Amino acid sequence: MESIQAYLPLIYTILRGLAVIGLIHAIATRQQVYWMFLLGFGALLGSIFGMLGALAYTFMVLIPSLRGSGRMAGQAVARGVDALKPLDVRIREAQEELTESDTLQNRADLAALQARAGRPDDAQATLDPLLQGIYADDPVVLLTSSELDLARSNPEGAEHKLNQVDLKTSAATRTRTLTLLAQAQDAQGKADADSTYQQAMVAATTEEPRARYASYLVRQGRADEARTLLEQMAKTESRATPLYRRQEREWFQMAQGLRREVK
Repeated sequence: MESIQAYLPLIYTILRGLAVIGLIHAIATRQQVYWMFLLGFGALLGSIFGMLGALAYTFMVLIPSLRGSGRMAGQAVARGVDALKPLDVRIREAQEELTESDTLQNRADLAALQARAGRPDDAQATLDPLLQGIYADDPVVLLTSSELDLARSNPEGAEHKLNQVDLKTSAATRTRTLTLLAQAQDAQGKADADSTYQQAMVAATTEEPRARYASYLVRQGRADEARTLLEQMAKTESRATPLYRRQEREWFQMAQGLRREVK
């Protein structure tokens, strides 16, 4: 027992250090609030309860997240390199990849690039084989095709496809589907767009639903409601990590422009 007591100060220091590291990680990755309180007790007050929580956080959240960090970093670098290439080069490379391997992801990637280049007809032609095959009900195919329908002023077609997407696939799929569906309904003048935007904002994985709903509210003449939503986005931006601000830059910038409109 005496031998263990000799190491207690060291154990205490290690656990408190884990609490500090865990708290920083939890804030940076926007973990649940209860983790932050628990880690805060360990880091700032040195409570036994908080430091045991730090130990739990280390094994339940921190270590699993670090295991995937190398792979994610590599993917981020690859995406960054691709983003620097001219769009026509990326389209040509995507076409070559599709020729070598005709997969769902390669077709969807090529269609997305063609749509970005202002070639919706080519993009639709790339997707058509998937819409008529075994992947016809795949969320990636339906979402990509729905975006093309909206770009080609065919909101009815987009709404039809979006209603076929399984919202339970993932949180990201649910957010994207409902946001596009609200846009399609809005383009047709349907009142359902309001409630669909609100559904899209629940547990959203991006700021896009809030930004687009604020724009919708402005166009509906509901400036006070839009102002409240835009103030919430401003608070989110001020508290967000640099990574999240870069990731959501398009929507934060859209919100800034809307705030100037409703002043």
